[in-house]
Amino acid sequence: MPTFDDATTTTGPVEEVWKLLYDPSRLVEWWDGIERIERHGTDGRGNVTVWPDGYPDFPMPQNLRADADDRQVTVSCLVSDLVFEWRLEPEREGTRISVHVEIPEEEAARLEDQRAAIGRSLRALAQLATGALPARG
Repeated sequence: MPTFDDATTTTGPVEEVWKLLYDPSRLVEWWDGIERIERHGTDGRGNVTVWPDGYPDFPMPQNLRADADDRQVTVSCLVSDLVFEWRLEPEREGTRISVHVEIPEEEAARLEDQRAAIGRSLRALAQLATGALPARG
């Protein structure tokens, strides 16, 4: 199974990053490639539905699990079986944000595209946590 990891540090406090990370309605503010999100599943699947940019007729149910004690959010796509594990670690002057991504073999061709999109998302999340508006796209 292809995987990759990425991380960055922000001067934003862990509490501010957490607010952006655990709330599904906030993901659209920083996660590259997401056009719209609704806080319910689709066809009885998942607890969040994502519509990718440019695909208004392609709802993608997701499971989003937040663990406040461990400062971790896991988003599992129920269509493509990609898994995104986001973690926060308080640092002396901000927060370290890391993400681990698992891509099933059937989706392996998407590895580099996902790596680039998650890299942009990670940096947008870090920027937004400081109170600045991230550049999208």
